[in-house]
Amino acid sequence: MKFYFLSFVFTFLVLGCKGKKVPEIVYGEEPLGLTVEYIRDTNGVMIIDVNPEFSWIVPQSAISQKAYQLLVASSASQLRNDVGDVWDSGKVSDKRSSSIEYQGTPLIAGQTYYWKVKIWDATDMPSAFSGIRSFSMGKLEKGIISANRLQLDHIRPITLKAAGNTSYHIDFGKAAFATLQIKYRTKKKDTLVVHIGEQLTNGVINREPQGTIRYQEVRLPVNPEENTYILPIRPDKRNTKVGAIALPDSIPVLMPFRYAEIEYAEEPILENDIVQLAYHGYWDDNESRFQSSDTILDQVWDLCKYTIKATTFAGVYVDGDRERIPYEADAYLNQLSHYSLDNEYAMAGRTIAYFMEHPTWPTEWQLHVALMFHADYMYTGNTELIERYYEDLKHKILAELRRADGLISSNNASPEFMKKLGFKDPKTKLKDIVDWPPAQKDTGWKLATPEGERDGFVFTPINTVVNCMYYRNLEIMAEFAGVLDKPDDVKFYNDLAKKVKTSINTVLFDEAQGVYTDGEGTSHASLHSNMMAMAFHLVPETAKKSVGEFIKSRGMACSVYGAQYLLEALYNAGEGQYALDLMTSTANRSWYNMIRIGSTMTLEAWDMKYKPNSDWNHAWGAVPANMVPRGLWGINPKVPGYDIATIKPQLGFLTETSIVVPTIKGQIKADFVLQGTTRKYTIEIPGNMKAEFDVGTNTNAKIMLNGNKMDQGILHLKPGKNTILIRR
Repeated sequence: MKFYFLSFVFTFLVLGCKGKKVPEIVYGEEPLGLTVEYIRDTNGVMIIDVNPEFSWIVPQSAISQKAYQLLVASSASQLRNDVGDVWDSGKVSDKRSSSIEYQGTPLIAGQTYYWKVKIWDATDMPSAFSGIRSFSMGKLEKGIISANRLQLDHIRPITLKAAGNTSYHIDFGKAAFATLQIKYRTKKKDTLVVHIGEQLTNGVINREPQGTIRYQEVRLPVNPEENTYILPIRPDKRNTKVGAIALPDSIPVLMPFRYAEIEYAEEPILENDIVQLAYHGYWDDNESRFQSSDTILDQVWDLCKYTIKATTFAGVYVDGDRERIPYEADAYLNQLSHYSLDNEYAMAGRTIAYFMEHPTWPTEWQLHVALMFHADYMYTGNTELIERYYEDLKHKILAELRRADGLISSNNASPEFMKKLGFKDPKTKLKDIVDWPPAQKDTGWKLATPEGERDGFVFTPINTVVNCMYYRNLEIMAEFAGVLDKPDDVKFYNDLAKKVKTSINTVLFDEAQGVYTDGEGTSHASLHSNMMAMAFHLVPETAKKSVGEFIKSRGMACSVYGAQYLLEALYNAGEGQYALDLMTSTANRSWYNMIRIGSTMTLEAWDMKYKPNSDWNHAWGAVPANMVPRGLWGINPKVPGYDIATIKPQLGFLTETSIVVPTIKGQIKADFVLQGTTRKYTIEIPGNMKAEFDVGTNTNAKIMLNGNKMDQGILHLKPGKNTILIRR
């Protein structure tokens, strides 16, 4: 250390004597993970926002960021000389490392720009500049969220078996939204018959599958002049009609399939001749990881993670292959899971913007829009969407349908109001949905349970499920009003939220039963009414026990969509063990059942008998993808942009588990092992983030953080590795 100091002084004096500028001493690691518009790899991407947002990851060694300097240049050579001829932010004293809006000279469509960033760490020492990244400007569009590019995976078969002399059975291991590439050399013009599908029955593809399980027979002409063919899959009429999301012309017709069978092949076909061309959104499998002492939970999480990856093929969140239409509730569940699995935010942003002009009819689906806005805000810290759509969002929360006590009814929606929601046809009516599918009497389907997925819910004009979601929307709007510095709106929404909470707990709560009824005018209480009240923090302390016990008494009496709110409710109530029981269940109404029946993506329903027209590629069924990190491990952003994370594990019977959760600031890594009566947690926090670890109630327990004795309550974790021991 003494030698280093003397060398530094000597260098300073020598250069000073020669009249030369002393170069700035670089102490810290450079920023990593640079993104533009939250897009990690901008190659092939057109940025449409004239003021794009820049983000980067602060290295752990910096602890936190005190300042940054961002340079944008018209050429890489300018940037190599530290010249930002398009924008030089100068040294900006700001801890933010994400959502930094461009403030330079106007960016020009068709131009490519280059940028880099340096930071000053917690001790105010500078880092080196990051590596140089580039981005290209596209034409300004109506939207403000730039689309990320799709990825193409070339997947080889895990098995290819000959069936006789001219037929082959092929298994790719997992279903994907894909087409088939075949290399085939023939001496004459001929025709191959190719079968592709999702389901296997008695060792062959099911050619008459139930519901929307996919299968197709395709005739493929072959000739001596060609040797590589792309299977000409026929478009499906329903998922290519008006309202469905169309794929770019550069992408062939896709169908979800795992298996292929080829018939009438006079020439041999080898494994290297067959490739599944699978399309999905930009994805990094290494951004998330989960493992535990329970093999079923691990399989369920793998199923759900893959589902979210595979269903990003359309560029926005769609409901599945039957319709390929975005629906608000589906998209919200998809968004939460996507954020929990990969450091990717552009697709959710584009889906949110889509819904502002393309609403769907269920009442509760409108109430999911504000939830999507809020998730985007919390995970990115960006306010751009809130600023753009705040006035329109006021209609989406349905406050205009309220009566004197604050409670709302979809019956009050007029044609004029429907136009405010974005419906082109004012004759469209809102309809409360609660869950899906409805009862046997409503569908005409022969269902396993006559009440469908609604637990016998009784509909009344004042609906408890609707009003619980409405209450949460009011809380969100009050927060957004504060973000936009609208104090009158803050007061309005806060006051209205208090009124609604009081009304729900007087009008819709049955004191005698100790539970929430389904609505005004009925004494029936369903799982849905009670799980929604618990999920949105409406239940008073005095009623939490009775409501919690009622929720547990109903089992999985909801759909795969309703399971999101059931698990949210259980973790809010401190019932993590029961939530884990549900996620590891092997009953018919379980995620493991989807694996057992042969699907490699989550189903639209628990089983075909609960919804006969179900598909086998529905992302809203992948709830554990977000509830394992957000509920079981309790890892969530406490403040927008993940400046502070909360970690509140409810690990139930698990004796060990590890998880990696992506955030806009880098990965949170956590390990747990039960060693006798000691619970050991190792939590790694990225740079520029703090975390609050909730140890829960541990009577007479000895708590140690990094070797220091701590009290009960919240432990404050810093960037880097933190070791927590709880000894009973």
